[in-house]
Amino acid sequence: MTRWWIAAAAAFGLGLAAIPFMAGETGSGAGSAASAPDGVKTAASAGVCKANPKPANLNFTLKDMNGKEVHLADYKGKVIMLNFWATWCGPCKVEIPMFVELQDKYRNQGVVFLGVSIDDTAPVLQQYAKEMKMNYQILVGADHDDLQDAYGPLVGIPTTMLIARDGAVCTKYMGPQPFERFERDIKALL
Repeated sequence: MTRWWIAAAAAFGLGLAAIPFMAGETGSGAGSAASAPDGVKTAASAGVCKANPKPANLNFTLKDMNGKEVHLADYKGKVIMLNFWATWCGPCKVEIPMFVELQDKYRNQGVVFLGVSIDDTAPVLQQYAKEMKMNYQILVGADHDDLQDAYGPLVGIPTTMLIARDGAVCTKYMGPQPFERFERDIKALL
């Protein structure tokens, strides 16, 4: 429980620090992405990825908020936005409408959003997802410290990983980001 109090305090601090950036873009430009011979952009060529990006560990199975098993490995080959969040997190609530819009806009181009709730139960998530009109997969991450450790350290929430089609972790977003940055980075990987 102490871990989550620390995470809550860090999320609050990140949220306050991010407020000035919500109106404008942050980070460097994406540049143009080159394509691999098969037409799939590699993480290294995309401009939003670090040099020598670390491979995403997709060897996890979690239940979604409706009790269905979800294998992260099933999403390899897609651009994945893996978001760690909680219903009590104010900055997370700011991001959700952006994720809903981006999921609608890029779903047919191979983009998938996966929201991993760090501590909420399935019934709480079902109600919250309905209220927020969440149109992407919501996973129950409580008791999955192994998943958080694989993508950590998670010093606060929201924390979102942008994973390229080739399975490389391109970018780790700490705290909320402007819509334009998320969209620019997604488009660079398409």
